[in-house]
Amino acid sequence: MVSSEKSETEFLPYGRQSLGEEEIEAAVRVLRGAWITQGPEIEAFEQALCELTGARHAVAVSSGTAALHLACLALGLGEGDAAITTPLTFAATSNAVLYCGARPLFADIRDDTWTLDPEAVTAVAEAAGEKVRGLLPVHFAGLPADAERLVEMAHGRGWWVIEDGCHALGAQWRDGQGRWREVGDSPADATVLSFHPVKHITTGEGGAVLTGREDVARRVRELRHHGIVRDPAQLEGSGPGWYHEMQHLGFNYRITDIQCALGRVQLSRLPGFVERRRRLAALYRGHLAGDGRIRLQAEDPGARSSWHLLAVRVPHRDRVYDFLRTQRIGAQVHYPLVTSHPYYRRLGYAPELCPVAERHAAGTLSLPLYPDLGEAQVERVCETLIRALDAAEAAGDGS
Repeated sequence: MVSSEKSETEFLPYGRQSLGEEEIEAAVRVLRGAWITQGPEIEAFEQALCELTGARHAVAVSSGTAALHLACLALGLGEGDAAITTPLTFAATSNAVLYCGARPLFADIRDDTWTLDPEAVTAVAEAAGEKVRGLLPVHFAGLPADAERLVEMAHGRGWWVIEDGCHALGAQWRDGQGRWREVGDSPADATVLSFHPVKHITTGEGGAVLTGREDVARRVRELRHHGIVRDPAQLEGSGPGWYHEMQHLGFNYRITDIQCALGRVQLSRLPGFVERRRRLAALYRGHLAGDGRIRLQAEDPGARSSWHLLAVRVPHRDRVYDFLRTQRIGAQVHYPLVTSHPYYRRLGYAPELCPVAERHAAGTLSLPLYPDLGEAQVERVCETLIRALDAAEAAGDGS
């Protein structure tokens, strides 16, 4: 049992994995077997992802970034093209567009849910001189963006849609018939996931592309393994039993059997992880909702967040962040806008392009949230956040 003294001084990261003996046993079982990569655990993990999400196809890869890159390539993004996304995301979302030789365009966010604003997407599309080919909405902090509306808008313009669901495994959205559906069971052309240790489940590093399109799944499978094709029905030539062809310039974006064995156990625990995150998020919101200085992410009636992040918006963010860190609370910032990074500034982007996102990014702060966090630790974080705000206000104006 953790002593009360330790619990009051223990460092609380903003996120962390939750692993047990079953995960360790699964990894050891693979290590003692015949296949540690390119073996049967990968297909089993992919099938488990399909069963959990309702997706027709799942292709597991080495990271969420790899999943984004391969999905863009599989949908034909290339030189001279453009794709629209949000600036409030990890840079990998728009980097994947750049990897393909295309240009990312940034649309602003809604000021309540902090997800992509469909009206802003329309404005960017109408102003764009580039050839827009696709849309990459991000399910920020675990809250699904307005998926059905965005997909309808995009498909109506002849675009494809890749949902960046790296924050949102286990989240649900309600379709036009009132049915609740899992992220991954979507009319979008693809949904990508990440299995980094701070996400809902982990494979150490890893990701996946979920899709209802057989052609997209096939191309992603080929591209994750150097563009090599072995299926006799897809070969351009012919040869003996060993014969295979490299038909596309692909990558080594493979995931291992060790990782997938770990991932299968984690997937079996996902419902409990999500339930716990929702319980902790409700505790946070109950403690913080009455303080007018703290802005909380709106709860959309058409979506159920799986709460990857507990993000708030506060004044004096940098002072508050520093204060929390002195109290061993590992708050984090998600995110500095993509358009604020030096690399993107050199490409001609600026945060001012999306004023709502710019205002939000100036005050955003992510508080600790993970399944093993205790209720008393949530209270500690909330009490310390209030003290941090009080101290920042007493110090006067400034960041």
